[in-house]
Parts: sequence; structure tokens; C-alpha cells
Amino acid sequence: MSAPLRPRPAAPRRAAVAVGSARPGALPRSLTVGVIGAGRVGAVLGAAFSAAGHRVVAATGGSGVNPHRFALLPGVAPSSAAEVARAATDLLLIAVPDDALARVVAALADGGLLHPGQVVAHTSGAHGLAVLDPAEAVGARPLALHPAMTFTGTSDDLGRLAGISYGVTAPADLRPLAARLVADLGGVPEWVGEADRPLYHAALAHGANHLVTLVNEAADRLRDAGVTQPQKVLAPLLRAALENALRYGDDALTGPVSRGDAGTVERHLARLAATAPESVAPYLALARRTADRAIAGGRLAPTDAASLLGVLADTQRRTAA
Repeated sequence: MSAPLRPRPAAPRRAAVAVGSARPGALPRSLTVGVIGAGRVGAVLGAAFSAAGHRVVAATGGSGVNPHRFALLPGVAPSSAAEVARAATDLLLIAVPDDALARVVAALADGGLLHPGQVVAHTSGAHGLAVLDPAEAVGARPLALHPAMTFTGTSDDLGRLAGISYGVTAPADLRPLAARLVADLGGVPEWVGEADRPLYHAALAHGANHLVTLVNEAADRLRDAGVTQPQKVLAPLLRAALENALRYGDDALTGPVSRGDAGTVERHLARLAATAPESVAPYLALARRTADRAIAGGRLAPTDAASLLGVLADTQRRTAA
């Protein structure tokens, strides 16, 4: 990705630059698309764009690319980032890790690989438009297009795209195009302000990524308790809990913390300390936050919560010591 630095020609910020050979509202039905980062997300979105009638002409997967990902893009062979950027005359989709995004965009811009009117979109939830400033400085059009979905990088993902939300940040004049691209992917746009991108992404990571950790923690503790197939125990319980939480909010809360059962929680913590001490701190943090929400929602009276909060505080002090 290294390229010699060259001066960037000045361009008005957020200017209404033509895209490809037409302005955003008059783009051809079929766009010429390239994908930098044909990994779990990029390959699937590339396949979805292709299914919607767009022409995915080039893609790169970086070092160690999984050949199965390119099976989602028939007729597209792995190319260099420079080749992809030049071939993507209408839309360049960059689907690389969050921390690599700024470097990739800067290298493309500094290398003279982007052109005025080309839409450069990234799929990062954490970033908005600022990370695309080098692309915009050479006349490209910036777009943040994040699918709120977890990906495996297989054809199974394509069936999950229908109806999902996309966190979109776009200049005002590019919103019609952004909405059209999301519709082509079968999704629904959620317009996220530039300053709100970190909060938006934190919410998704907290809910989805930490959920995976929490489920696996629960499965491990069931194995410790002698349950040989924890997934059979957890699946119906967790599905019901998730559905209820999404439908009823905090009113879906059940269990010993919401009831203020200090003795039960104390026994939980004692056994966890003996069996899996690494689980004590996350249990404490979640129990305390659960208690706070139960009290705020009126499900747990502050007087009934006193003993429970005392158990949590005492255990926290012992753990810290």
C-alpha cells in the first residue's frame, strides 16, 4: 500500500461534485464497483451489490485472503488496491479494519489512485466522514456505510441482509445516493451524525460482541457444573430473554438481582470465586448495572436492594484487595 507522497490538489469541502459521469441523483442504474478488503464484510456486500445489478469489477483481500470469499464474487480475481481503486469508476467500497482505514485512504489519495466524482465508501461503524478527508481533498465523494450485522463471510450472510439497518453518514447532497445503495442491499438507512459515530458503534459492540462473550461465559460455567451440552440449556432461555428484552425493555428483567435476593447472589459469587475467579469481576459489573436499572425502572425498591448492593460492594472490595 505504500506510495510516494505527492501534493494533493485543493478541492472545496463537501462540494457537490459529479459522481462518475453524472451527479448523484442521475447515476446509471448499474454502478461500476470495486472492493478493497474482500473479507467477511466486503465480499458479502460486494456479492449483494452484484445481485442488485451493479458491476463488481475488482476486489482485493489483502495478505492471506480466504479463497472462499472470492467464490462470492464470480469472475472477480484478487487484484492490488491500486488496480481496484482505478477500476471502481463509480463506487469504491473499503472494508478494512477500523484502525487500518485511515492509512488505506491516505495511501490511495496520496498515490493518485482516486478521481473526482468517485464515491469512496467505507463500512466501519466507528468512523464517519473525517477519515475520508484525504479522498475528498482530491475530489472523491465520502460515504460511511456500516451494516448493523455480524458476518461469517459466507453465502449464509446474504440471506441475513434483508431488512437490516445501515448506519449511514453522508454529505447532504449524497444522501439520495446513499439511500439508494442501502435499498439495493435490501436494508434500511439510519442516519448517524458525524460526532455520534463512536457512540453508535459502542452501542452495537456492547450489545453484539459482548453478548457473544457473555453467552460463552455462561456455557463455560454450565460445563463446570457438569452440563455436557450447555447450548441445549441456553438456547431457549437466551432466545426468550433476547426477544423479551427487545420487546419489553427493562420490564423483561427477571432473576435474583431484580428481586433483591442477596443470599442467592452471594452464593453465586462465592462459587464463582472458587471455580472461575475470572468470571467474578464481569458478574459484579453486570449485577450492579442490572440492579441500577431495576431500581430506576421501579422493579426493585431501594430498601429491598440494600442487602444486595452490600453484597456486591463487599465482594468488589475483596476482589480489589
